[in-house]
Amino acid sequence: MSQQGDRPATTDDWWGRLYDESARDTGPAGTPDDTIDDRFDSAADTLGGGDDLPSTRTYGHAVDAIAVDDDEDDAGDDEDEGVGPASRPPAWWESPGGRPVTRTPAPAPESAPAPAPAPEPSVPTPAPVAPAPLTPRPRAPWEPPPAAFDPTDPAADPTPPPAPPPAPPPAAPPDPRAADPRPPAPAPPPPPPAPAPAARISHVGDSPPTYEPEPTALPAADAEELDQLVADTVLDGARYGTYTLRAASLRGDSARYRGEPRRDALLTARFGAGPGALVLVAVATGARATEGAHLSAADACRWIGGAVGRSHSRLAEDIRAGRRGDLKSGLHRLTDRTYGKLRARAAELGRDPEEYTASLRCLLLSADPDCRTRVFFGVGGGGLFRLRDGAWQDLEPLVPEPSAIRGAPVVGYGSVPTGAGAATEQTPDGDRLTMDLEITKAPGPLVEEPVPPPPEPFRFRASVARPGDTLLLTSVGLAEPLRGVPALGDELAARWADGEPPGLATYLADVALRAKGYADDRTAVGVWEA
Repeated sequence: MSQQGDRPATTDDWWGRLYDESARDTGPAGTPDDTIDDRFDSAADTLGGGDDLPSTRTYGHAVDAIAVDDDEDDAGDDEDEGVGPASRPPAWWESPGGRPVTRTPAPAPESAPAPAPAPEPSVPTPAPVAPAPLTPRPRAPWEPPPAAFDPTDPAADPTPPPAPPPAPPPAAPPDPRAADPRPPAPAPPPPPPAPAPAARISHVGDSPPTYEPEPTALPAADAEELDQLVADTVLDGARYGTYTLRAASLRGDSARYRGEPRRDALLTARFGAGPGALVLVAVATGARATEGAHLSAADACRWIGGAVGRSHSRLAEDIRAGRRGDLKSGLHRLTDRTYGKLRARAAELGRDPEEYTASLRCLLLSADPDCRTRVFFGVGGGGLFRLRDGAWQDLEPLVPEPSAIRGAPVVGYGSVPTGAGAATEQTPDGDRLTMDLEITKAPGPLVEEPVPPPPEPFRFRASVARPGDTLLLTSVGLAEPLRGVPALGDELAARWADGEPPGLATYLADVALRAKGYADDRTAVGVWEA
């Protein structure tokens, strides 16, 4: 007898109970929710314990892998079947390395009411049993064979391949001198460093000039006479035949400080074309301490330029032919006409001719490469220098003293005849007679003011240039320091010693080299012979 009062079961009783006893039916439930999926869930719960086993539901031909929580359903199925996790061995999918199976819930029909939840069992939940190690199982006939392992496939082996060993450093090339018994040749000595260019000085002498080197004040301007303004600095240049021309004119330090206009005027002009062309460079300086001195200098340059331009064909032919006598007389005549216009202009302005005048110095240069004759002419002060073989030469024509200048005697105009008839042309008192009629000449007008000094003599020089020569024509503002400060001439000779003509900017800096005590305007025309 058992504790419940039943008889102990025997072999015959087991057979009878299996077929004779009326037991609870485990077949399909009578509810409309009894489907294939429910049957599959019940079988899975029976084999796997229900708590940790996911399930997969198939709808048609597609499988959804959506994990859901079916703890309540699984617990109910375990209780109904009376099978616990401790009453069976662990299945292959419960191993830690087994394949997880996800369960996808089936959508419930809208018309069917939801079933009532089963009552929770009162039996305590047994403790979970640790899964047994995974045991290999035979492959089913419908399962595909496992893929062969490919060692070259990076996806087959998650372990990255080992890094290749570092390449050995390249061997140094053999030294050819190791096998050569001769001693190595000594290395050539390094070239001597190039000498640093000497710093270009801005002045010569023991002390700097009094005024600043740059302009500080502009000249006063008139709104109705703006065409009379002159620039602080003028720079020009050209190249014809065998020579290179550089010309610059700049305001002096004193004029820059006081705001006075530049009294020097510069004109560079070319007349004609080809080998017969003639180049004229004119430099004029207005009278010092006079009003409008810059205007008289500009007029002098303009008028001599016009006179030369109208006669440039004859002048160019005389220069190439070397007719010095014709050149001197012709240029003297053109210069006199220019000064005649200056005196007429002074009369128009109601000023004395001595106030509205200027010194004028000019150069005539032929554009013919075969002609190296350089002609200088002018009136007034200034300088004409030549740099040859590194030394300066003063080419200024010598001017006799005014007392030594006498015109040729003209009969009847103050000449003193000699020989026969001399006693009949004057009285014993020295009075001159006219036509031997014993008529005494009337006395001249009384002159109370001192006699004005004679005008400046005309200057002319024609010279033949040599290759490497440098001819320099200057105004008074640069001629005086060149003659009075030897250091200025030495510095310019050192800068121009190579014979190459400087650029315009460099030439302007050379001409602006200052010396203390000389603050007038500076104008210089340089001609470099190739």
